[in-house]
Amino acid sequence: MNMTEQQVVFTNDICRALTEFTTKIQHDRLFILFDTETLRYCMPLIMPFMDEYERAHGGDQIPIIIIEPTDAAKNITSLTEVWDRLSAQGATRHSLLINVGGGMVTDLGGFAAATFKRGISFINVATTLLGAVDAAVGGKTGINHNGLKNEVGVFAPAAAVLISSAFFETLDRDNLLSGYAEMLKHSMLISQSEHFYGLLEFDVINKARSEEFLSLLETSVEVKRKVVRQDPYEQGRRKALNLGHTFGHAFESYCMRRQQPVLHGYAVAWGLVCEAVLSHLLCGFPTSKMNDVAQFVRDNYGVPAITCEDYDELYELMTHDKKNEAGDINFTLLRNLGDVAINQTASKEQIGATLDIFRDLMGI
Repeated sequence: MNMTEQQVVFTNDICRALTEFTTKIQHDRLFILFDTETLRYCMPLIMPFMDEYERAHGGDQIPIIIIEPTDAAKNITSLTEVWDRLSAQGATRHSLLINVGGGMVTDLGGFAAATFKRGISFINVATTLLGAVDAAVGGKTGINHNGLKNEVGVFAPAAAVLISSAFFETLDRDNLLSGYAEMLKHSMLISQSEHFYGLLEFDVINKARSEEFLSLLETSVEVKRKVVRQDPYEQGRRKALNLGHTFGHAFESYCMRRQQPVLHGYAVAWGLVCEAVLSHLLCGFPTSKMNDVAQFVRDNYGVPAITCEDYDELYELMTHDKKNEAGDINFTLLRNLGDVAINQTASKEQIGATLDIFRDLMGI
C-alpha cells in the first residue's frame, strides 16, 4: 500500500489557500475542527474564508466541532465526540474536515477523519510551531490511551497541510519553544552544522514572523518530508525522526502521571540531551556538540524534576515505546550531525548512566 505524500503549503494568505483547496477537493459538506484555544485565537484569522465559503454555498453555516485543548484531551472520549458530531451533522464518506490547531488537533482530527466511514478527506491547518514542523506533516494520526502517548492511531495523509506564520503571533513563549525543539532535532539529522548552530543562535521568541525564520522553518520541514518520502511507514530511515523521543516520551508520560503535564517539545528537548549523551557513550557523538545541545536546552527549557529514585519508572515507561523490538528499548542515536544510527539498544544500566550525566549537564 502506498501512502500519498502530503502537499505542504507555506503561505501568508491562509484564507486564499483554504479557498483554493476546498475548491480543488471534491466534497459534499465541509466541517471545521477547533479546540477551545484555537477557536478563540485562530478562528478570527480564517473567518473571511468561512464567510466566503458560506456565501458561495447558499448561506449554509459550516458546522464547527469544538474539543478541549491540551494533550490530556487527545483521548478516546474526544475522538468519540468528533465522530458523534460528524454523524449528527450529516457527514458522509464524501465530506471534508479541516483541522485547525496544533499537533493535538491534527493528530486527533486526522484519526477521526481517517476512520469515520472508513475515511474522509481532511486538511491540516497548523497553528502552532510544533504542529507546523512536526505533527501536521508525515501522515501520522492518533490518540493517547492508557496513559501512553500516541498508543492508538493510523497512517493517513492529509489532502494538504497549510502553514502560515500569521498564527505564530498567537503563541506564547512556551509554545514557540515547544515547536523549536523539533526544529533543533531536524537540524541534528542533517550534516549542515551551520543550520544547527544557526538555530542555537536564533532569537525565535522575537523573530518568529521574520523571513529568516520562515526560511529556517522550510528547511526543517523539508528534512522531515525527505525522510518521510523515503520511508512513509517507518520501516527504516523514518526512524531517524525518533531522535530524542524515546527518553522524551518517557519524560512526557512521567509528568502526565504526576498531573504536571509538560508541552511535547519540552519533553523532546530533554530527550535530545539524553540521547546526545547516549550517542556519545555508544556511538562517539562529539562531546562539544553534546554540551552545546545541553546548554541550549538548560538555558531555554529548564529541567525536569527527577532524581535517581525516578530512574526505574522512566525505564518502565520506555519499555512501552512503540519502537521497541524483541523486548529491547529502541533508540535513534547519532555518530555525528547527520550521521544517524537507527535501531540502537541500551541496557538498563546504560540508561541509568545516561540519566546521571543528563542530570549533571542540566544542573539537577
